[in-house]
Amino acid sequence: MSNDAAFAVDAAVSAHPNHPSVDQSDRKVPINLRQTGPTPVELLISTRIRKSPYWHLSMAAGCWRAEVYNRVYHPRGYVKPDDGGAMVEYDALVNHVTMWNVAVERQIQVKGPDAAAFVNFVITRDATKIPVMRARYVILCNEAGGILNDPVLLRVAEDEYWFSLSDSDLQLWLQGVNVGKRFDVRIAEIDVAPVQIQGPKSLDVMVDLFGPELADLPSYGLMEATVAGHPVIISQTGFTGEKGYEIYLRDATLHAEDMWNAVLEAGKAHNLQVIAPAHHRRVAAGILSWGQDMDNETLPFQVNLGYQVPRTKEADYIGKAALERARQQIEAGNPPFQLVMAGLRLGGRPIDEYAPDFWLIRETLDGEPVGFLTSPWWSPELETNIALGYVPVRLSAIDTKLLVSLPDRFAEIPGVPVDATVVEVPFRPSLNPNQRELLKKRGLDAAL
Repeated sequence: MSNDAAFAVDAAVSAHPNHPSVDQSDRKVPINLRQTGPTPVELLISTRIRKSPYWHLSMAAGCWRAEVYNRVYHPRGYVKPDDGGAMVEYDALVNHVTMWNVAVERQIQVKGPDAAAFVNFVITRDATKIPVMRARYVILCNEAGGILNDPVLLRVAEDEYWFSLSDSDLQLWLQGVNVGKRFDVRIAEIDVAPVQIQGPKSLDVMVDLFGPELADLPSYGLMEATVAGHPVIISQTGFTGEKGYEIYLRDATLHAEDMWNAVLEAGKAHNLQVIAPAHHRRVAAGILSWGQDMDNETLPFQVNLGYQVPRTKEADYIGKAALERARQQIEAGNPPFQLVMAGLRLGGRPIDEYAPDFWLIRETLDGEPVGFLTSPWWSPELETNIALGYVPVRLSAIDTKLLVSLPDRFAEIPGVPVDATVVEVPFRPSLNPNQRELLKKRGLDAAL
């Protein structure tokens, strides 16, 4: 390498450095905090990654960008920036009704006489208490207590559960657990692909599709039905905090077009729009995204998921010993981690696009970075930028004042950090509150 080339490489590295001053000494693999900014590339479509049954339908609906989620191509934008981009999609969600291609939520079926016992061994909550035809948000942890996945768990029969996965492939892990345990169950992915119907008019669309009995479906309730003559399971769940549903199509590779077109037809009267998963709305609801807000080195107590680790579950489960030990350390004032998730309201111009980097948090203007944002977005209702991010435990109290370094596009003054304040999460009440919100309303401790 020539001296000039070596200098160019050194300059590039110094312009986009990692920041070891953000204390990550409790992790084996630090979060990559390299600030590279947008680096547009063309997504290669090949046979190494799966196309979902709805992929071509998303293309026909105008999808212009995508990423990979659970080794499946995942639509992430329909309205182009010149036409208003993601905030136009947000408007459709909060004012009308939207359909999302979320077939990337791969469905792992656990079925057999020991299904309840097996599921109870791999999740932190008590699986035996989930009624048939009900769903729950759950987490699965490794032996160190790190979060492996945070799926919606559907109990569709006495002896059958479906894990509707977030972005980490759990099938091989579940099968591996059972190699040693030998529960009498079959563990396999099934040909079921969901779409989400989200927004204030979602009930109207769903009643038109499935009849008035749909209106009685409770939060996290399940219902069997047919659409375009094909069997589905419906859940009142979603990734927004808005009123919403998911339609799980059986034999999806065969019937995707029939169901998709039936929903579009029913949605015409209600201004239905096909959009990408609304991360701007899920941030406002305090809903986490695995891989972005947490990973397998994150303890539930770091990210406001302590309520998923009940003190009352007597049965053993993977990670129980580590999680109980961590809880004791926290209660003794000696948490086994450096950083915790916090909600932040922050200044700057409206963040109307996905962040390409984990933007850095500082305690003082001339200080080194002490934390980082994971999920920042503009909230039209609150008229401010909001974000989920990691801060040191000592800086996590409500009303703590901090600073955030934003790219020039969003900064008030280029190169100058904007003010930020630690606030309560969720940032605004949800129309369809999650379990943590319900516990908080009842005055129970959702953190531990």
